[in-house]
Parts: sequence; structure tokens; C-alpha cells
Amino acid sequence: QAVESKREQFRHYLEKSGMLDLLTKVLVALYEEPEKPNNALDFLKNHLGALAPENPELDALRMEVAEMKEKYEAVLEENKNLKNKLAQYEPPQDEKHGE
Repeated sequence: QAVESKREQFRHYLEKSGMLDLLTKVLVALYEEPEKPNNALDFLKNHLGALAPENPELDALRMEVAEMKEKYEAVLEENKNLKNKLAQYEPPQDEKHGE
């Protein structure tokens, strides 16, 4: 009876976490595939990732990466502008060496 209780608790956990629905969707997708894949495990792995709900932490990291890319592009542009300004005040390289 203790084993049945543990099984029931685990089943409840899977239902509550949404894992049971996710696994069911992936297995149904595999069942409905007209041409069954050679490797069912790879099919499950690929489709589990696609159907899994987004992790909020992952979403936050994606946003942070996007922000960092924008800042990086802005810094590159600023660097280019500063180099151009500096070039206006410095003599060309070949004139420097002639002195």
C-alpha cells in the first residue's frame, strides 16, 4: 500500500507540474507521425524542448543578452566616431615618421 501511495503522489506531482500533459503531447505527436523516426528517443528529446513551457530565468537571460548586444553595438559606433575625431587632430602616420 505504501508503494501505491508513492505512485499516486508521483502521479499527482507530474500532473501538477504539467509534465504529464507535456509527455502526452509529445507521445501523441510521435504516434501521429506518418513516417516514424528511426530514433524515437531523439524525436522525444527534440519535441520536449519545443513544447516545454518557457523558463522565466531563460527569458530574462535572453533579454539581457539582447541588451548587451545593443550596448556593444553602441560602444563600437562610439569608438568609431572617436577614432574619426582623433584622426582630425593627428597628422597622418607617414608625416609623423618624417619629423
